[in-house]
Amino acid sequence: MSAGAMTGRVHSFQSMGAVDGPGLRYVVFFQGCPLRCAYCHNPDTWAFSGGQPATVEQVLQKVRRCAPYIKESGGVTLTGGEPLAQPEFAAALLAALQAEGFHTALDTSCAAPLAAAKAALEHTDLLLADLKFSTEEDYRCYTGGSLSHTMEVLALAGEMGMPVWLRHVVVPGLTDGPEHAARFAALARTLPTLQKVELLPFHKLCLHKYENLGLPFPLADVPAASAEHLTHLRTALGTLAD
Repeated sequence: MSAGAMTGRVHSFQSMGAVDGPGLRYVVFFQGCPLRCAYCHNPDTWAFSGGQPATVEQVLQKVRRCAPYIKESGGVTLTGGEPLAQPEFAAALLAALQAEGFHTALDTSCAAPLAAAKAALEHTDLLLADLKFSTEEDYRCYTGGSLSHTMEVLALAGEMGMPVWLRHVVVPGLTDGPEHAARFAALARTLPTLQKVELLPFHKLCLHKYENLGLPFPLADVPAASAEHLTHLRTALGTLAD
């Protein structure tokens, strides 16, 4: 099978995205995720059987239409769901995009085996990594994933010399306190190629998705994050905080 014929499952596409990497981006949302984060705003991307099949070439055809707007100062971002849950498709698509001169960004929770992550990172220009909690206990409780696993993938990115932007959802009562902020900042500063940390205030605009899927939203009673909830993290991170 040629690389262009390789097929994966895609949830949706977004042209002219402005929040998933530098410049204007074409954003490909992969279908399927092994995590169940308590604050996830895309529960419709969880099921690996959902979405729609698409080949690498079919995705490229969509991206090429936006080339005049994204190629010079933007690029293409793979997100999800979890792109690394479809490692072969992600790696093939990233390689094809780079071959055509597009800047590539990978937005990932790092919930993937190192071998799978390495294959994709070899064709990635920027890693947008979700570092969700600062302790193993909280990681397992609120995501079903592992902090140590995430840090291994981030260490691999550092070894490869890859620029990293950390992304972190600030949830009142969970990730906004001073102790968490200090631990998180200490973890962030271990990453040699870290460029900045994007703090994402928790919101509940996803409630209708949970209702449509007949799922309870675990944090339905938690208030949306305000600027004040970001204070401890901004202080701990200093100039790294975006």
